[in-house]
Amino acid sequence: MSGPAPLARRATVEGLGTAALVAVVVGSGIQATELTQDVGTQLLANCLATVFGLGVLIAFLGQVSGAHFNPAVTLAAWFTGRRTGEGPGLRDVAAYIPAQILGAVAGAVLADAMFAKPVVAFSTHARSAGHLWLGEVVATAGLVWLIFGLARAGRAHLAPVLVASYIGAAYWFTSSTSFANPAVTIGRAFTDTFAGIAPASVLPFLAAQLIGAALGLALVTACFGRPAPAPADEVVVPQQPARPAEESTLTS
Repeated sequence: MSGPAPLARRATVEGLGTAALVAVVVGSGIQATELTQDVGTQLLANCLATVFGLGVLIAFLGQVSGAHFNPAVTLAAWFTGRRTGEGPGLRDVAAYIPAQILGAVAGAVLADAMFAKPVVAFSTHARSAGHLWLGEVVATAGLVWLIFGLARAGRAHLAPVLVASYIGAAYWFTSSTSFANPAVTIGRAFTDTFAGIAPASVLPFLAAQLIGAALGLALVTACFGRPAPAPADEVVVPQQPARPAEESTLTS
């Protein structure tokens, strides 16, 4: 089996994948508002595009970088891998997270440019309320629970379908419409369109997402127990091609 892709390539894939994801989220939101005035139909169109786009991106890029596209998932993968010898190291985390954030901003700018919107326009869509923060905690906890639970249950090959399906469901059952992703949240602050979030609302969302990620890992432990450290001669190389599919993700 060949070794993992170089870190520079994996970080590039994380940036490009996150950019594509945000372009799908923002672009479909703009298209929906231009085609209909019904808010429910707008949300449905935005949701479906996100589900299909996310599933494709995970299946397409998962074997290169793990298809995290989400700092919360990257941090959770690092945290769980400390004991087992698997997962990204701090060097990977330091490369992935900036790439994800920059990619998210680029994706929002690209979507605005495609629809002839101002390419740099901060959102005026305030999302500051306790019930929305709770929604983000729930959405992110469920996402992390699913991703790492699939890996522990030996069902990682189902991640493209199940992770995308979960995000689609969470669009509707959470009050926040399930951002569940710090990079995507930051990127969506750069578009004053349907999918945007006002810059002043970003930090509480990020805090809620990190809390949700911690709760998600606690749920994985409650359901599957703590993973045992691998013997020294069986340690998996972080982000080895066969492994990223075990922790592929995302989020809208």
